[in-house]
Amino acid sequence: MPHRSPSPDPQLAHRTADAVLELRGPDGAPLAGTDVVVEQTRHALSLGNIGFDFVGHANGETEADPDSAFGGASPGLAERLAELYVDLYNTTTLPFYWGGFEPERGKPDTARLLRTARWFADQGVRVKGHPLVWHTVTADWLRDLPTEEVEAAQRARIRREVGAFAGVVDVWDAVNEVVIMPVFTNEERMNGITRLCRERGRIAVIRMAFEEARAANPSATLLLNDFDMSPAYECLVEGVLEAGVQVDALGLQSHMHQGYWGEERTLAVLERFSRYGLPIHMTESTLLSGPLMPPEVEDLNDYRVESWPSTPEGEERQADELVRHYRTLASHPSVEAITYWGLTDDGAWLGAPVGLVRADGTPKPAYDALRDLVKGEWWLAPTTLRTDEQGRVRVRGLLGDYRATAGGATAAFSLQAPGEVRASAVLTG
Repeated sequence: MPHRSPSPDPQLAHRTADAVLELRGPDGAPLAGTDVVVEQTRHALSLGNIGFDFVGHANGETEADPDSAFGGASPGLAERLAELYVDLYNTTTLPFYWGGFEPERGKPDTARLLRTARWFADQGVRVKGHPLVWHTVTADWLRDLPTEEVEAAQRARIRREVGAFAGVVDVWDAVNEVVIMPVFTNEERMNGITRLCRERGRIAVIRMAFEEARAANPSATLLLNDFDMSPAYECLVEGVLEAGVQVDALGLQSHMHQGYWGEERTLAVLERFSRYGLPIHMTESTLLSGPLMPPEVEDLNDYRVESWPSTPEGEERQADELVRHYRTLASHPSVEAITYWGLTDDGAWLGAPVGLVRADGTPKPAYDALRDLVKGEWWLAPTTLRTDEQGRVRVRGLLGDYRATAGGATAAFSLQAPGEVRASAVLTG
């Protein structure tokens, strides 16, 4: 039977638990007739942004690298940006673009990226790697290798990165933008990965990426990620699944430099790609707070302007559209993760005003609006409840992690399933 796409629900019933929480004291006895403060500590829904801005900060660097392939904000902003980041996001995406990670063969930037990943983990932020296979920003030294050696180097690169970062980075974009990969022509000389994909075929390259990554870290979550929302991506997904490749989630990009998709289009895209029964990660979303890119531009990378300012009118529009976008995505049960592509305008992709923070480090209305949504409307703030004679209280909230506190003792618990559920916790001093 074909998989039926789940229906969206703006009330988020699929993300909400109505729990009877049973609390016990350190002695194991029910905590009866006691005031308890219950509060949320984390969303189950992955809410992320790129962490490119913090690679230098996590490594104690005080000057920006002008040759960095990763981009990112100036180091002087990092401390302030870090506060804004961890107050809003629970997931980050770190850059593993081969051309920046290993510009000279045999000298990968492993130690520096690993310190960055651990820095995020210490802040309670989950870490994702992006990407393992991509034809853009790939290593130039691949160009002169025979295709067989390109494949061997790519396989070794996947095993090395996934293995070295296992336990810290356990989510990866295994292959990025493979629909266009074998026919990519926007460069003077063909890169090694485009040549590999052209000669071997898309599905063979995808199989290689997923199998090598799975072997290096069997517990990793591996994504097939693309910007192409046309039927070509659907055909590729179907071919990959029919070929028996184990895909853990589908990555969908929504760089809206030419204007907000709107609720109808967004839901239509989610409907089309949820029919495969796989979780959906919205991996790269952007909305502008300034002039929009002209609609006739086909490749966003081709649009370059000297100045692309954020404007007061654009910032208000961005805030409104951002909240609408997140509401729409959260309403669909298939959406498991939402990643915005840029915290700040400083160092943003294409120089576009996509950030939720201005280049001077001050939050835009979009940052405040998103925080009001995910840490306000979608969040259980510290709430005092009184237990009954069996030590029970009723807790209603979005799926995620919670904490209960009474008399200086605390207990952590999680709401993991929607609807009416039961949970228990033992408070300790």
